[in-house]
Amino acid sequence: MKTILKSSLAKAAVALFVAGSPVVLKAQTVTVGERMQNMRAYDQTGINVFEAPKEQTSFDGMRFNIGAGFTQAYQSLKHENDRPGGVPLYHMGPGFNNASANLMFDALLADGIRLNLTTYLSSRHHNETWVKAGYIQFDKLPFKGEFWDKLMSFTTIKIGHMEVNYGDAHFRRSDGGHTQYNVFADNYIMDSFATEIGAEIYMRSHSGLFGMIGATGGTIRGTIDSTNNQLAAAPAGISKMPSFLGKVGFDKQVDENLRVRVAASIYHNNAVAAAGNTLYGGDRTGSNYFMVMEPAYAGTVQAPGAASTYANNAFSGRFNPGFTRKITAAQFNGFIKYTGLELFGTYEVAKGRAYAAADKRDANQYAIEAIYRFGSKENVFIGARYNGVKADLAAVPNATPVQNDVKIDRASFAAGWFLTKNILLKGEYVTQKYKDFNAADIRNGGKFDGFVIQAAIGF
Repeated sequence: MKTILKSSLAKAAVALFVAGSPVVLKAQTVTVGERMQNMRAYDQTGINVFEAPKEQTSFDGMRFNIGAGFTQAYQSLKHENDRPGGVPLYHMGPGFNNASANLMFDALLADGIRLNLTTYLSSRHHNETWVKAGYIQFDKLPFKGEFWDKLMSFTTIKIGHMEVNYGDAHFRRSDGGHTQYNVFADNYIMDSFATEIGAEIYMRSHSGLFGMIGATGGTIRGTIDSTNNQLAAAPAGISKMPSFLGKVGFDKQVDENLRVRVAASIYHNNAVAAAGNTLYGGDRTGSNYFMVMEPAYAGTVQAPGAASTYANNAFSGRFNPGFTRKITAAQFNGFIKYTGLELFGTYEVAKGRAYAAADKRDANQYAIEAIYRFGSKENVFIGARYNGVKADLAAVPNATPVQNDVKIDRASFAAGWFLTKNILLKGEYVTQKYKDFNAADIRNGGKFDGFVIQAAIGF
C-alpha cells in the first residue's frame, strides 16, 4: 500500500495537515505506508520485530511518511459472578464497538536520524485525540570521525516521550487502533505498558547479544511539581523520582528456519510520590473486552461514584496491581520461531505499593502462547495463549478477608487471515476466571467468556 506523493500540491496539503499552519514541507519524498530507515513497519512485515532494526542503508534525502492503524470489533461476551446481592453486572449483548484509530508520522531528518510522532485519534478511554508518544532516534550522529562511526555502528539512542522498552510482551500488544502485531483480541491481564519522558541507549553485536539502559522522569506526563500532587502539607519524604530500566538478551536467526530470542528486563522507581507510576496503568486507549466484569451502575468498591460507561470503565478484563510508588518489576521472555511455528513465553514478577499503603505487595504473571502461521506469505494463522496472574490485593476495610491473594486465569484461542499485508481479519474465543476475591468485590467468583472478531488495517 505504497503511494508516493510527488506534486507540490500534495506536499503542501500534508504540511497543512501536520502543522495546522501554512508551512513549507521540505522533505524530498512524502510517502504513505512505507517503511523507512531503521523503522519497524506498521503492517504484517512488522510482526516479530522487537526493537527497531539497525540497518546500514543509503540516504537519499529527507523523507516524511504517514502511517495509520484502524480496528473495528464485534463482541459477543457474557459474564457472571457469585457476589451475593449488591451491584449487578453490566447488561451486555452482542454488538459492534466503536472503531479505534491511530495516526503515525515518521520523518527521516538525516542519515540515521528518525523522528516519530504517534497519535490516538479515537479510542475507548479517550474518544478525543491524544498524543501517545514522540521521540527522536539516532542510529548515526552528525559528527565526523572514525570514533563516532565505530560507536554508532552498534549503538542506538532514543530520546523523547515514548513507550518504555520494559519486557518483550509490549512488542506484541494491541495499541489503540493499531492491532496488527497481536494475534489475540487484547493484551495480557496485567498489561505492563507506559509512556514516559526520557532516553534509552541500545548496544547490539553481530553475535546476537544486545543490551539497553534507560532513564525516564518516572511519570506518564511531564510535571514540575515536587510531589506530583500539590498537597497542602506533603508528608516528610514525599517526592518524585526517576525510573531506571535495563534489558539484556540474545536474538539470532540461527539458520534459514530457526530464530531464537531470550531477554530479561528490569524497571525500578523508588518514588514516594502521591500520584506516581503507571507501569500497569499507562494505556490511554482501553481494553478490547468491553464492560466485562463491570458494574451495571455506579457505586461499587472498584469505582465509587463513577458512571458505568465505556470510558470510565475502560480497562475491563485487565488487572492493575495499583503499584504507584516504590515499584520494582522484572520480566523474562523467550521466543522461538521454527518455520511457521512460534512460541512466546513471559514470566513477570513485580513488587510495589500505593501512596496510602504502608507495606509492599507482590504480583506475578506468566503467559505462554503458540502460534502457527502458514501459507506462502504466512498470511493465515491459528494460535492459543494461556495467561495467569497471582497478586496480593490491597486491604479493603470491613471486607472478608481484609486482604487476600487472588488469581486470574485466561485461555484464548485465535485464528486470522491477512488478506493483504495491510488488511487483517481475526477472531478469538476467550474465557477468563477470577478466584479468591472477597465477597465485597464485584469480581468474586467472576467469569466471562465468548468471542471477539476484529477487522484491522495497518500501514
